[in-house]
Amino acid sequence: MEPAAVTASASADGGAFLEFVDYAISVITSSGGDGSESPGAGPAPARPPWGWTVAQVLKSCRAYSSGVTAAILLSDLFQSWTEQRKSLTAKTKVEVTSLLNTRSKRRRLPRTVTIDSIHEKNFLSPKSVLEAVVIDVFVLPGTNIYMLTLGDMWSTSTIDLYLHRRYYNYIGQHCILKKGREVVLTGCCLRTAVVEGSGHARILPTEYMVILLDEEQDEDAMLLAAQFCTYSFSSMMEEKSRNDVVYSFYARIEKIETLEPFGCTERKQIVLVDNDDEKIKFILWGEQVSLANLFSVGSMLALDSPYISNFAHNNHEEPQELCLEYGSATQVYLVPIAQHEEQVFLTPTQVRSQGPRLSCAPVDNMASQVTLPRDLHGAVDFSKYPFRVIR
Repeated sequence: MEPAAVTASASADGGAFLEFVDYAISVITSSGGDGSESPGAGPAPARPPWGWTVAQVLKSCRAYSSGVTAAILLSDLFQSWTEQRKSLTAKTKVEVTSLLNTRSKRRRLPRTVTIDSIHEKNFLSPKSVLEAVVIDVFVLPGTNIYMLTLGDMWSTSTIDLYLHRRYYNYIGQHCILKKGREVVLTGCCLRTAVVEGSGHARILPTEYMVILLDEEQDEDAMLLAAQFCTYSFSSMMEEKSRNDVVYSFYARIEKIETLEPFGCTERKQIVLVDNDDEKIKFILWGEQVSLANLFSVGSMLALDSPYISNFAHNNHEEPQELCLEYGSATQVYLVPIAQHEEQVFLTPTQVRSQGPRLSCAPVDNMASQVTLPRDLHGAVDFSKYPFRVIR
């Protein structure tokens, strides 16, 4: 055979091989896994890398020395890819669980969505709330853009967030925004891949992210004591040159209320009470009102560098009382209210028989101690119980 013919034959074989690799990638991508993982971006990419696919095809060809069909190669590829995704999603789930194992009990916020559901729907409403833990902090290659990899306790997948520049000062070796830190965020928009399967969905920068603190953790307790215990609301009101002072406040959320629109601008107010029982209003305007979805009555709010303004109830009033606003330099931390619990004793006569093995006969001096959650008013909270409570 002529050299030119050999070259042409080898080129044809190589072209067929590359075509099969591309075909296999498209088949595996469109299959969407075995249903046990979330589609879309997760701990493993939804589209197998080209180099990984080539290596797996060559490995299968060596394993079947007597010959192999396209169906066998596709079957092996699909199985290997599914196992790899399962392994990586399991590792991520274990990591998220370990990061959250010391988290205090608290209620899930209204409008909370999971990362898995974001990938499944390929959509994220700006009004949705994301309760997440930071898995990783990194710089996007070739840029100076910081990214956060976020996970949550309900999902096996993760998602990347372009960090808004107002939070860049909180990134660093000894800074507070790092792996293991819990955050809640809203006002988010999703950046989907330009070509399906060519990349992961990511969350675009949002100004409405709140960093969660835990008073039981030494690092957080030191931050609160050092930065937020200097000023009270009364000291600010008495200070004539208050606009020249950078204030930080620590106060309890007493009320969250919707105000009459100011012109066409939506407004909400959060009534805050400090340790001296002094009250002040934290006013949110326009798009800022979505921040209120991250707060709950009874939680502690730490406000760093709030904008100090004068409050008017409506368009026709002159601003009189002082209030706080969410300015361009304002940072918000939250110490969520823990879900209170109440211990009660149930006697055997209060326990219904669950089957023939359980006796309904009362036994003297026997009782069961159980823990029941309480709501903010101190009453036993039965909202989490799946069955009707029979009295």
